[in-house]
Amino acid sequence: MGIFFSGPGQTYSNSMFIDEYINEFGWSRSQVSGVYSTATLIAGFTMMLVGRFIDRFGQRTMMVSVGLLFGLALLYNSMVTSIGMLAVGFFLIRLLGQGSMTLIPKTLVAQWFIKKRGRAFSFMTLGSFLSAMLFPIINAWLIQTWGWEFAWRFWAVLILLLFVPMAFFGVRNKPEDIGLKPDGEKSPVDPHTQPGLQPTLPEAEVSWTLKEAVHTRAFWAILICVGIPAMVNTGITFHIISIFGSNELSPEIAAMVLSLMALVGIPMSFVSGFVTEKIKTNYLLVGIFVIEIILLLLLLITNNFAMAIVFGVIWGVANGFERIGLNIIWPDYFGRAHIGSINGVASTMMVLGSAFGPLPFGFGFDTFGSYGPVLIASIAFPVIGIVCALLATKPEKA
Repeated sequence: MGIFFSGPGQTYSNSMFIDEYINEFGWSRSQVSGVYSTATLIAGFTMMLVGRFIDRFGQRTMMVSVGLLFGLALLYNSMVTSIGMLAVGFFLIRLLGQGSMTLIPKTLVAQWFIKKRGRAFSFMTLGSFLSAMLFPIINAWLIQTWGWEFAWRFWAVLILLLFVPMAFFGVRNKPEDIGLKPDGEKSPVDPHTQPGLQPTLPEAEVSWTLKEAVHTRAFWAILICVGIPAMVNTGITFHIISIFGSNELSPEIAAMVLSLMALVGIPMSFVSGFVTEKIKTNYLLVGIFVIEIILLLLLLITNNFAMAIVFGVIWGVANGFERIGLNIIWPDYFGRAHIGSINGVASTMMVLGSAFGPLPFGFGFDTFGSYGPVLIASIAFPVIGIVCALLATKPEKA
């Protein structure tokens, strides 16, 4: 539910509001893209603090606190009247929604599961895809029926009255806090261990501090792998109505493609959750970047309903594998003890990638009158991702 209610801070939800702002206030697409990117950039740097707060105060306290602040931020966004207010509103929803509301559940799942972490992340990702599937459609309907201001207030009320109480009563930080063990194990000690000997930690339980992790090649290679999909996907999602419009496709088709992507992503995330338990995660990342190259090329020629369907299906396949692979690799490589701090840096990179994504697309369209040059240039990024994924082998701790 935390992942689901991060929706108002995600680009697939915000993209439904962009044209409303442009039409009502007369701002240019480059202006709105620039404000969105700048606000996201500042929010990204703040995510490292959120990660440290998770390690210090625990997921339950953070989830309730962030939920309350996020609900209030949505109410603020319903009152935007100037470009300055829009910048503040974007910052709040990107920090609290896209960043914090996704980071906290990721660290919570990592605390509760080790051996079955892949499939556990698959279930968590259901919230992500349901959110991406429903938010564009619901937002489009709310905006057309009652206006964009009402749409912001609708989600604020749901988060404050539904999600926050659920987090308060339903969340516990880790299984050890209530006398349990990860994966439902009754005892961490192997019954065959000889008396007097300390049991060997499972491989995934070898924990690294953030300071130790940053000295590994894998840490930096994975960070680049996190940033590239965030940048490319956010750029496409933020401008998808305009991209499709330049190819003579309606906003309704664009919203349908976002929902189709999420619908296809649900079964693919389940598949990838089990796959990550069988093959090396960095090989899965290589496949994701290959599909991204295909997506960018396909977007150049998507000019009818059938091609839009094909694009949405392939996009869903890529997202299904991406959301599991990039979530599970951190606790698998660096353990549970400091997962908040380490994942906080990863979330910073994700948000930074999201910050830079919309700007070149908006600038390219205003400059060239077409998205073609930007789409072609963007192919360089998944190529870099393939190289980094191959370099991101699991480190060994002395």
